Amino acid sequence: MINGIFPEGISEGWLISNIDDIIVCSKTWEEHMYRLPRVLTKIKPLNMKISLKKCHFGFNELAALQHVVSVLSVGIYKTKVSAVFLKTRPHNKKEIQSSLGFAGYYRQHIQHFASKARPLYKLCDKDTVFEMTVDRVKAVESLIKALTTDPHLLIPDFKLPFKLYID
Repeated sequence: MINGIFPEGISEGWLISNIDDIIVCSKTWEEHMYRLPRVLTKIKPLNMKISLKKCHFGFNELAALQHVVSVLSVGIYKTKVSAVFLKTRPHNKKEIQSSLGFAGYYRQHIQHFASKARPLYKLCDKDTVFEMTVDRVKAVESLIKALTTDPHLLIPDFKLPFKLYID
């Protein structure tokens, strides 16, 4: 729904939406003060409700969609990782699948995610007997380490050359 209301903001990259959450991104305060009224003006005639308790205005960094977003980077929301992934190691296929789903949500932050997770995905095969081998324990530890120590993804400067690596 939000995507249809704000196609220009989304295509230009300054508006991020997920279901009913909207994030307005700006490089300067002046730019923010220009964009914010544009968004609010479009919301008003649609009778969309805004909860001021949930609103945050003018922040340099915020937690959104299980990520920490700033002007320069997007990172993993470490509190969520600690609360969910680090509490207990997986003990059965269902827990492995759940852990892989959680880690997969952050796959863009984990270099070589597919190869690190491969032993665990193989464990999820229907005909595979659940056994936490040394390789599988190492795979879990590798994913945990990546989720808790990998750097933020930096926003590229499109005026400079950069390389794109695809996992």
